[in-house]
Amino acid sequence: MQINNNILKHYLKNVMFINGTSYAGKSTMVKMLADKYGLIHCGENYDCVPKDLINPKTHPNLCYFQTMKGWQEFINRTPQEYNDWIVGGKNEVTEFEIMHLIAVSQAQKTIVDTNIPIDVLREITDYNQVAIMLSPQSLSVDHFFDRDDYDKVFLKEQIAKSENPEKTMQNFLDCMAKVNGEEVYSEFANSGFFTLVREDVDVDTKEETLAALAGHFGLDE
Repeated sequence: MQINNNILKHYLKNVMFINGTSYAGKSTMVKMLADKYGLIHCGENYDCVPKDLINPKTHPNLCYFQTMKGWQEFINRTPQEYNDWIVGGKNEVTEFEIMHLIAVSQAQKTIVDTNIPIDVLREITDYNQVAIMLSPQSLSVDHFFDRDDYDKVFLKEQIAKSENPEKTMQNFLDCMAKVNGEEVYSEFANSGFFTLVREDVDVDTKEETLAALAGHFGLDE
C-alpha cells in the first residue's frame, strides 16, 4: 500500500522541519524554538524506530552497529563507504520518522531536526514548514572534535587505539568532509526552501537566527 503525498502533507501540517549541513546550528535552533514557543521538540537522534520492526536484511544501515565487527571497522571505513551508510540510514529511517511525526503532532505543533531527504520534503510539506541551515564544509571537519560530548570523546579514544592513529584520524575527517561535501551542500542550497547560511562559528548569531526562523515559520503570528 502507498499513501498519497497529499494525505501525508495534511497530517504533517503541524510539523516544522529544519535540515541542512553539520555545524549550522540546527539542533540549537530546534531546542530554542521549542522552548520559546511551546513546541514538541524532536532532536536529530530521537528514537522513532521500533527495534522489533527492523533487521539487518530489511534495514542494513539502521542495523549496522549490530553487524559491524568492531569500532576499528567503523572508524576505518572509506569516505565513500561512510557516505553510503549515512545516505542509506536517512532513507531507511524516513518512513519511521514520518509516521512518528504524524502521531505526535496532531494536538500540538512540533519542530524536528530532520534528516528526511530534500526530495521527500518537497512532496510532503509546504514551503513555510521547512528551513535549511548551512555552514561551510570546513566547520564540519576542522571543528568536529571541538565538542566534548560522549560520542566524540569515545571516537577519539577508538582512533587512538588504532594501528596508525594519525592516518585513522585523517581518514575519519575525510569521511566527515565527504558527507558534508560540495554535492551535499549544493543540493541543500538549491533546494528552493528557505535557507540560512552560517559563515562564522565564532560569531554568536543565535538570537538573529531564532527571529528569522520564527518569522519564516509564522510562530509570532
